[in-house]
Parts: sequence; C-alpha cells; structure tokens
Amino acid sequence: MKKIVVALGGNALQEAGKPATAEAQLEVVEKTAEHIADIIDKGYQVVVAHGNGPQVGRIVLASEAAASVTPAMPFDVCGAMSQGYIGYHIQQGLSKVLRNRGINKEVATVVTQVVVDQNDPKFQNPSKPIGPFYTEDEAKAIAAEKGYVMKEDAGRGWRRVVASPMPVEIVELDAVKCLVDNGFVVVSVGGGGIPVIRNAKGDLEGTAAVIDKDLASEKLAEDLDADALVILTAVEKVSINYNKPNQKDLDTLTVDEAKQYIAEGHFAPGSMLPKVEAAIKFVESKKGRKSIITSLDKAVEALEGKAGTVVC
Repeated sequence: MKKIVVALGGNALQEAGKPATAEAQLEVVEKTAEHIADIIDKGYQVVVAHGNGPQVGRIVLASEAAASVTPAMPFDVCGAMSQGYIGYHIQQGLSKVLRNRGINKEVATVVTQVVVDQNDPKFQNPSKPIGPFYTEDEAKAIAAEKGYVMKEDAGRGWRRVVASPMPVEIVELDAVKCLVDNGFVVVSVGGGGIPVIRNAKGDLEGTAAVIDKDLASEKLAEDLDADALVILTAVEKVSINYNKPNQKDLDTLTVDEAKQYIAEGHFAPGSMLPKVEAAIKFVESKKGRKSIITSLDKAVEALEGKAGTVVC
C-alpha cells in the first residue's frame, strides 16, 4: 500500500460565494471527502493536511471584536482552534463518506505543533496571507488602525499577512506514525501546524506566525517516508505565464525547470510558489519520491498519471 500525504487547498474547505458559516464549510468538506475516499478506495494509505488561512483569520477577528467581553486569544491559540474545528469537520465528512461506501477506516485529527526557528529571517518579512480579502482602501485603513501588515494577494485583493517561518520539527510525529501504522486516516499539521519555538530550557512556546501548509505537508511527508506528496489546489496543472495569452500548462516539471521558473518569477508568493517549492523539496529529499500538484477533482487521475503536474 502506497503512503501519500494529501495537502488540501482552501477550495477544499470553503466555496467561493458561499457564506463562511460552519454549516457551509461542512457541506464543502463532505464534497471534498468524496474525492479523498476515491483515493483511499484505490488502495492508498492517506494522511491529510490542510490550510487554515481564511478560518484562522476569522477566529482572530472574532476574538479581537469580543475583547471587551472576553480576553482576545493569541495567534497560536487561534491556530489551534482552527485545527480543531477543521479537523472535526473532516472527521465528520470523511467518516460519513467512508461508512456509506462500506470502507472500514477511522479518521482521527492530531492537534499538531510544529517547531520553527525563532531567528528565521521570515519573521522580519511577513508574507503569509490570512483572513478575508479587502480592497486596497480598506486594507490601508485596517493597517493604519491596527498596525497589521497588509499586502496584495496574487491579483485577488488585499489581505493581512503574518510571518511564515520554515517548519523544523513536527512535535507529535510519533503519535501520527502510531495512528497511520494502525490503519487510521490521520489529519495532521492543519494550517501548517501550530507554530512553536523552543526556549532556553527546551520548553515549547507559541509564536505569532503561520507556517505554510504545503511546506509543513512536505515535512510531514518526508518524516513519514511517504511515496508521494499530493498538493491539491484550485487548478488542474501548474502553469507558466499564468492568466496571460501565452499561458502554458505543464504535465511534468523537473526540479531544474521548476527552479528556473521560480527564478523567472512565474509563480506567485502565497499562491503557487510555496506549492512548487514544497514539491521540489520532497522530490530532492530521497530518490524515487514524486510530487503531484493538481485540482481536487483530478486527484485520482493525477495519481494514475492522467492529469495534473508531476514534479520529478
């Protein structure tokens, strides 16, 4: 049985144009679960990772809005909250689909801490988008009022950005391995993991950051010795010259080609860039490993070599 880590993009948790309610998210997650079940049905051992950008942003906003009534929660705690409720929805949605298909698999979420280096230079250059989209004028007003760093996000609008340090260590790795070895479908490193640092005593402390979920998924895939890293997003294939008349969709992408395209600026930060970087890192980590970047509905076809972009 081949082991794969599946990294779910934001479209797997939230549908554009739908209200950002728990009920709406669960409805989307149940649709997503059908595609994950298709992969499991093909005999793959699946570990699920997911993003949390919109969700953790809303939790922070809600916490700040209620600060006069109850203390606002720090950013790492908000990340833990998002892991818990997104994992809960995935457990519900996927368990329901598997049960209806007669597949005897249990789903478990591990609230996962990920160690980062407190001296990571990315703390000095916040780049990870969180929360809702704003117009430029709205973003400037929020930045002036709250001191947030706001940046334009891949042509889609303006969002708050926070530091996005590299993942160094998955704290609950042994627990994840134990569950995987005993046949569970495990949900881990949600939102990239809860970012923590080790203090001088070696104890863990939360820090205000969001670890990129694709890079955390890559770290998880490496540590679990997975056969493939499958990064699911809103598009079927990686493209160069994206959204231009000369756009070219790529069936395969070598590591050298990927690095060249990155240098040429083909992939947007906060969008396709971290996906390609994670794919490269996993392929380079051990001979024979491959990464796939594709859309949720093409995941099974991509694993069969019939869709998506294979990075090798």
